[in-house]
Amino acid sequence: MAPSRVIVLGIAGIAAIGAGLIARNMTATPPPQVIVEQAPTQPAMKMAEVLVVNRDVSMGSALEDAIGWQQWPQDAVQDYFVTREAEPDARERLMASVARVPLYTGEPLRPGKLIGEGQSFMATILPSGKRAIATQISAATSAGGFILPDDRVDVIMTRRSQTATAEGYLTETILRNIRVLAIDQTIQEDEEGRRVRVGETATLELSPQQAEIITVAQQMADRLTLALRPVLDANEQIDDEADYLVSGSGRRGTIRVIRSGEISEIGAR
Repeated sequence: MAPSRVIVLGIAGIAAIGAGLIARNMTATPPPQVIVEQAPTQPAMKMAEVLVVNRDVSMGSALEDAIGWQQWPQDAVQDYFVTREAEPDARERLMASVARVPLYTGEPLRPGKLIGEGQSFMATILPSGKRAIATQISAATSAGGFILPDDRVDVIMTRRSQTATAEGYLTETILRNIRVLAIDQTIQEDEEGRRVRVGETATLELSPQQAEIITVAQQMADRLTLALRPVLDANEQIDDEADYLVSGSGRRGTIRVIRSGEISEIGAR
């Protein structure tokens, strides 16, 4: 076969193959079109600077450097939060304040949990209508030192009793379910949570009537003992107390004195 014919046949073959490929591509189903939807842009979250506790503060301790400004979502800011926008000098002003209750790392500072500089701490934490009375105690009369602030106790009075034929001791529970405010100058557990602290003075939360009772008992008793009560008894209502020690009938401050088994009343002047 002539070379020219071979060339023509080769070109014809290549053209046929190309035409076939073109025809197949024209009849093939086009690939699905991928549509990428762009998510709408979220508006930036509004933030506010809030005064926050940056380390634990125990009850009765000064704040000092334990507070600082922190970014906080505007929608989560409560009315009682301290914000830099409203009070730009709040940090410097509150550093000398004292914690009324324990404060914990990360919580927004609330002014209601603070005692201002120069205010009496004990008078501030004392509930309305109550009185704080200090009573001498020792390890022998305080459940071996296991009584701590905020515990509940009974107050037991022990005194000598002498008759014509015998001498002994009388013991009576004069107050029940009394809250302990402080042991010496300690108003809460230590930071390590130790439950033993032997103090010399317990400060008790009392009603005015109970304050009079224990004041008389301190003069009459040879010893006052504190008996620790269970936590579950904290809400127990107590009706029977040693009201006979202080009579409220007729005269304010009338005292009933017991001598050799005989009861007499003395009006306070």
